[in-house]
Amino acid sequence: MLQDLLDAARPLLAPAFTWWGSAVTWLEIVAFVLAIAMVLLNMRVNPWAWPLAIASSLLYALLFADAKLYGEAGLQFVFIAVAGWGWWQWLRGRGAGGGPLVVRWMGARLRWTAAAATLAAWPALALWLDHATDSDVPWFDALPTVASVTGQILLGRKFVENWPVWLGVNLVSVALFAHKGLWLTALLYALFAVLSVAGWRVWAGRSRQTGAAA
Repeated sequence: MLQDLLDAARPLLAPAFTWWGSAVTWLEIVAFVLAIAMVLLNMRVNPWAWPLAIASSLLYALLFADAKLYGEAGLQFVFIAVAGWGWWQWLRGRGAGGGPLVVRWMGARLRWTAAAATLAAWPALALWLDHATDSDVPWFDALPTVASVTGQILLGRKFVENWPVWLGVNLVSVALFAHKGLWLTALLYALFAVLSVAGWRVWAGRSRQTGAAA
């Protein structure tokens, strides 16, 4: 299936220009624009961020598969599924008290659970990538992959902690994509890191207004 999508998208994988010795494709440019718009809408807690997430994730799945970043490519399909769930959560989801979801902090127990699940999934995915694919950076690829799933789930439930998780993911991803010569995507994740800090501050302010916690 993925190969069929890659074949269909081959015209978009043609170089638009060269940057630092690496080709930047039309597909990467479109995905870049959609992803920036998505994060800006997330900061504003606008549900339209989710369909943009689905579109950009599909494009990045193709880009990463073409670059043999299979963990990141597979992650995009997880993102698509979680984005559908997150969209529903923001429109229809309920908090612990039965009211609509609001921006809030996690409790200590939830934080430890999220951290433990992420750290347990990292070596499991890295070992699988190492043995089942021709990835040349299985551990480097696996870390932001599993942490991104954590961040996406926290975002869907409107937990402020999604932003520091994304900050860590984005910083690691900058190095990963630079290593692969995906310079526009590396720049995107550098911008994401800056936006993660801004989103953290905005959502922290929102949480003080609602006084909510979980």
